[in-house]
Amino acid sequence: MNAPVSTEITRKSGSNLALAFVLLTPEKRAAMSALYAYCRQVDDIADEDSVSVSGRAMELSRWREETQRACRGDEVSLPVLRELQPYIEKHRLPFQLFDELLIGVEMDLVTTRHADPASLETYCYHVASVVGLLSIEIFGYRDPVCRDYADALGKALQLTNILRDVGNDAQRGRIYLPLSDLEAHGVTEAEILQGQGSERFQALARTIAGRARGFYAKARATLPAQDRDSMMTAELMGAVYWRLLVELEKNQFPVLSPRPWRLSRARKLGIILRTWLGWKTGLRSNPYGN
Repeated sequence: MNAPVSTEITRKSGSNLALAFVLLTPEKRAAMSALYAYCRQVDDIADEDSVSVSGRAMELSRWREETQRACRGDEVSLPVLRELQPYIEKHRLPFQLFDELLIGVEMDLVTTRHADPASLETYCYHVASVVGLLSIEIFGYRDPVCRDYADALGKALQLTNILRDVGNDAQRGRIYLPLSDLEAHGVTEAEILQGQGSERFQALARTIAGRARGFYAKARATLPAQDRDSMMTAELMGAVYWRLLVELEKNQFPVLSPRPWRLSRARKLGIILRTWLGWKTGLRSNPYGN
């Protein structure tokens, strides 16, 4: 029997997020794999530069319509949505959140620059915090403050990703670092697009890292004590991305190369194992933000 489409997409991705699913129950793991595959596919549509912007916009519109049908309980044709639909119903995943995610994905069709930190934070909310808000519905929680936690952790992870991928994004003509921050540090767009490092760029990167650290700290402070166990998978994700941020800082932000800086799979698995053991034994309660 062939594996579900969403399981194959998740397995092939090598994502930090997918590694953290290992501790979930089989049902929640399948639900998160289906959600991850959905996010992966709509993101890939937006990033397919060989297709015209109008063509990609039409395809994302199709996904929005199909997603709305799935949330209503109607029949859908897209394989990933068929696999996700039972979990949409079981965990009451609202169309509004999927719509907000698609709005964020559509931003990448037309927006290659962000004017200021507020603009970038809005983008991070749509493409990352919303995924967190959907995920916690699957994980299960009791305190509504968990939504603030998911929002903050999503922004922390996305800012870490943006820092890691500066050079790779530049190869595609994209600069996610806010233009107001570039100006404040005397860094030009041309320097980033051409991969030219400098002390000015180092200072710029430290500014973005500082904002990411602020969101990690907010996530840590807002996670309700009664929901700590149910948020374990999210905390594992936070631990891996936190270590990535620390490594980028320690190595003076080697992010201008087209090839993103990555932690090895073995390293990520080690972080997940240590974080889980620390959590279970109570020897380490804060997997990030220290």
